[in-house]
Amino acid sequence: MAETKKEEKILTSDLPEQQEKLNFRLLALVVLLSFIFGIAGSIFGAQFFNSTPNQQLQDSGEIKTIQVNEQSAVVDVVKRASPAVVSIIVSKDLNKIPGFSTSPFNLDQFFPDSDFQEVGGGSGFVISSDGLIATNKHVVEDENATYTVLMNDGKKYDAEVLSRDPVNDLALVKIQAENLTTLTLGDSSSLQIGQKVIAIGNSLGQYRNTVTTGVVSGIGRTVTASGSASGSELLEGVIQTDAAINPGNSGGPLLDIGGTVIGINTAIDQLGQLVGFALPVNDLKKDWESFKKFGRIVKPFLGVRYVLVNETIKEENELTVDYGALIIGGGKPSEPAVIIGSAADKAGLREGDIILEVNGIRVDSEHSLAGILKDYDPSDVVKMKVLTRGETKEVTVTLGESK
Repeated sequence: MAETKKEEKILTSDLPEQQEKLNFRLLALVVLLSFIFGIAGSIFGAQFFNSTPNQQLQDSGEIKTIQVNEQSAVVDVVKRASPAVVSIIVSKDLNKIPGFSTSPFNLDQFFPDSDFQEVGGGSGFVISSDGLIATNKHVVEDENATYTVLMNDGKKYDAEVLSRDPVNDLALVKIQAENLTTLTLGDSSSLQIGQKVIAIGNSLGQYRNTVTTGVVSGIGRTVTASGSASGSELLEGVIQTDAAINPGNSGGPLLDIGGTVIGINTAIDQLGQLVGFALPVNDLKKDWESFKKFGRIVKPFLGVRYVLVNETIKEENELTVDYGALIIGGGKPSEPAVIIGSAADKAGLREGDIILEVNGIRVDSEHSLAGILKDYDPSDVVKMKVLTRGETKEVTVTLGESK
């Protein structure tokens, strides 16, 4: 019994030591597992926080920064550009306007200061420090009206219309002034859909230098603009924007976020909301070069009436091609397919011919005939590939001048 008790005592005294060893091992195991899972958790956490949720948070921060910078950029552009943006006031002798007469009514009681009264307005912008101003042709199209340029600082100048583009809605106006702030003309060929733009103009003819912002909504549009005294006008290759453009904005600049002119505001779609159009600034640059060269804006003239061929036109007219410019009359004596004595007539082009290429450039929806020819001057010689009566031939054309 004594030995048994001694043995039991010995076993009992060993338990704490064994337990302590066991606890130590368990603790070591826990530490080891914690270390292993800690590393795994770190890796997983890093991957998790570098995944989409964290990217969204990071992107949100970047977007916020861009918005702040963009807002500051717009303010800076407006400050720099506003002195170069002008209002153009159109005035006319009311006695010479149909429907107005000093008899039997005495207009002096309504207009005591002068017979010349404001009848319209638009916008423009200075492109040369000596007073050369760009605007829309429809703003200054009335040859019997007088024009006044109102600067942003309130100064007024009598304006002279130097030249009107014969085929596009552009014109050049001159005032007698020096050292004016000018706007830089950019490159509209590099425009991207979605890029930020700023429009400035004489909104509604009374809110000078109204600023609106938006984006480039589309490029290369073809629209028919109406509302001018000369009737409707086909505008090709125009820029679409959702920056608000109102009556009176016509002729004002459409600027990029850097402050350079990329377009000239010219028309709106009254059936939609925030659907405005601007002529590409490269058209204005071409007109300015033409004015420097010839003393007026000159444009080449081919002398044909045409429709661009597409799948529908091809099927309707049973054509063998789905591109090109189909020469076709308008169904009236005043709408011939080929104008007698024109460059096209002299080159032998006839109704039913399809102009496929001009100097190797294919004529299609992306490159209309008028769009291709506007890069040439009168008297330039071009080679045209023409499909006539089922045969393809090359025709040499010496371009005329549009009047």
